[in-house]
Amino acid sequence: MDAYDEDSQAPAGPDGSGDLHAPGDPAGAADPGDPGGPGDSPPAGPVTAAAAPRTGVAALSPRYQIGAAVALAVVAVTACVHLAMVFLSVAPANTVTKQHGKAIEQWVFPEFEQNWKLFAPNPLQQNIAVQVRAELRTKEGGLFTTGWYDLSARDGADIDGNLVPSHTQQNELRRGWDFFVATHGADNRPIGMRGSLSEQYVRRIVVMRLNREDTIHREGVVRRVQVRSSTTNVQPPAWSQEKISDKPVYRVLPWWTVSADEAAGGVR
Repeated sequence: MDAYDEDSQAPAGPDGSGDLHAPGDPAGAADPGDPGGPGDSPPAGPVTAAAAPRTGVAALSPRYQIGAAVALAVVAVTACVHLAMVFLSVAPANTVTKQHGKAIEQWVFPEFEQNWKLFAPNPLQQNIAVQVRAELRTKEGGLFTTGWYDLSARDGADIDGNLVPSHTQQNELRRGWDFFVATHGADNRPIGMRGSLSEQYVRRIVVMRLNREDTIHREGVVRRVQVRSSTTNVQPPAWSQEKISDKPVYRVLPWWTVSADEAAGGVR
């Protein structure tokens, strides 16, 4: 008989085909590589990954975690209070320092005393304007006294809105007046050898400013000048209960005689 006759004696499979398994192989046994075979069935019970070890505060017990949180909160609050106390100790006088000044001093002094004048000087609390008037020799030979020229206000107008104001506009008159005040007493008398130099410096500044005025050239020639300062307190904010006078205080200097070269604008 041929091979076809031999195969016909084999039992048929469910679908009518012959059994293709080798002898000795259990009928119906699944291939281990078969995806649907029993070899790929998931193990019984849930699969759990190994838990990662906890570190830091999370590794502590709940009791110690609470203690650590409380300690961190106390440190943060103390640091904020300390920074606020140090700031108020170097800040200009304000409502808080006036009400709690003693407590601030007890906290800061002497261990935490600060002095930031080198890096952040106290802001000015007064507006100081330098003004000048002149005595002119008119073309007819008479004398005429002008009104007050507010030189500081004109510098301010030149600076306002100017993206690149000059050093002269910002500092010349202001620093010149500071130089004069530092070298003169309350009676306007010079102190030391630099007093006369400061007078000469301020006088030349104001004369040069006056020579720029068209009114001066029309009326005559500058013969003498008189300088004064007008000091006005900066008003407190609306929410403050502090009361400060808004009336200007004047410091009037004696008349200074102007030399011919200065009057003609020859000194620059």
